[in-house]
Amino acid sequence: MDVLAHLLDGFAVVFQPLNLFLCLLGCLLGTLFGALPGLGPINGVAILLPICYTLGLPVESSLIMLTGIYYGAEFGGRISSILLNVPGDAGAVFTCLDGYPLAKKGLAGPALALSGVSSFIGGSIAIVGLTFFAPILATFAIDFGPSEYFVLMVFAFGTVSALMGASPVKSLVGICIGWMIGIVGVDSTTGVMRFNFGEPDLYDGFEFLTVIVGFFAVSEIMLMLEHHSKDDFEMPKITRIYVTVKELLLCKYTILRSSVIGFIVGVLPGTGASIASAVSYTLEQKIVDKENTFGKGDMRGLAAPESANNACAGGALIPMLTLGVPGSATTAVLLGALMLYNINPGPTLFSDQPILVWGLIASMYIGNLMLLVINFPLVRVFTKILQVPYWLLVPSVIVLAFVGVYSVNSSTFSMGMAILLGVLGYFLRKLNYPMAPVILGFVLCEIMEDNLRRAFAMSGGEISIFFGSTINNVLWGMTLAIFCVPMIVKFISKKYSLGQKFTNK
Repeated sequence: MDVLAHLLDGFAVVFQPLNLFLCLLGCLLGTLFGALPGLGPINGVAILLPICYTLGLPVESSLIMLTGIYYGAEFGGRISSILLNVPGDAGAVFTCLDGYPLAKKGLAGPALALSGVSSFIGGSIAIVGLTFFAPILATFAIDFGPSEYFVLMVFAFGTVSALMGASPVKSLVGICIGWMIGIVGVDSTTGVMRFNFGEPDLYDGFEFLTVIVGFFAVSEIMLMLEHHSKDDFEMPKITRIYVTVKELLLCKYTILRSSVIGFIVGVLPGTGASIASAVSYTLEQKIVDKENTFGKGDMRGLAAPESANNACAGGALIPMLTLGVPGSATTAVLLGALMLYNINPGPTLFSDQPILVWGLIASMYIGNLMLLVINFPLVRVFTKILQVPYWLLVPSVIVLAFVGVYSVNSSTFSMGMAILLGVLGYFLRKLNYPMAPVILGFVLCEIMEDNLRRAFAMSGGEISIFFGSTINNVLWGMTLAIFCVPMIVKFISKKYSLGQKFTNK
């Protein structure tokens, strides 16, 4: 009952005119960022965060808008995936597999409708899970000390390196790059300058907003200029924008299964919508694809990733709010946003900042409903926006990003560093290095270092403190499993396939 009482207080926060307007604005902008190929939720949040901060909005209002952009972009990523076969972001890649074939069959409207309903159901299940599961985890996490937090960070980085991208080594390299950027500046414990090369503007390290805009917005703009061209696409015609009861019933179990999978994957630190979509699509293909119709325009193949990536967005907020460990790259940016306002996420956040937390959770109920309502009548508008020429879109996005960076501290040095980091991010992405581990390493670097030092201070330098509690041992076991289980499964599958070949001979 306490949860429901807190949730009612959260709705009182959301229904303030400013917060309600920002929730709607966040959903609209998020859908737009998701629909435009290559932008996605993380770029949307990165571009709008400096503007929210410099406008002096209350922290709960800023977070309501930025979170609306987050799950709105997951909602909107389906539009370009279905109509153009170009995913709005990484989480929408699997939407293309069956969404675009459905559009080519003349079912673009029903595909858009089904994906919208699937996204709504997946998001709703995740928000209910966030409402009731997050407070329980926060109560449990109070027992975390410095050593537990350090091992938790190791587990988060292990999860990222094992699950993010095709190469775990590249993910580990990305984490190290994030660490290298994160340790620049004055050592908070000893006061020693580290890796600032005598530059006064780096005494406090790299600005969070500079890093985010550089690695994501600037590098994305460079990739957009290199690859995208609207001349290559012919927009499919959209007829009825609704889904029939028969089509919905066909996908009902797929939507429910994929929503639960997406939520669970989202709770794992550092994973994100791309992994949730991949896991749910692959599992559904094995369960229901008896006629080998997945990839050829199967409604269930469309519903699976769309349910999962929206459920993942809600699940990813749980470790961020309760443990201070982001569940995805976008929640890493949201974690940095809280730190800009001098708020440290963790198990005491629910008691220290109840207005912020429950206002955010309540806004997700309202925002998810807003997305369902506005996306059906406005889907034709968003398809027109997809036809905006890149010579107009690209300069608009980059100007918006740099205005935000400059307005924070009126420093041209920050703008120069954003360009340099953007060039670095561009080359990393060209070499297929994922950006999520980089930003995760940057955001968690200081927290991990501080907890490591506190743990050694408590134990007198003894390393045994990291193996002396049940929580630590469970986290070490989970970290080991994250690395070992995929290798064991791959080894068994290889042995099984070899055995089958010899048997057939």
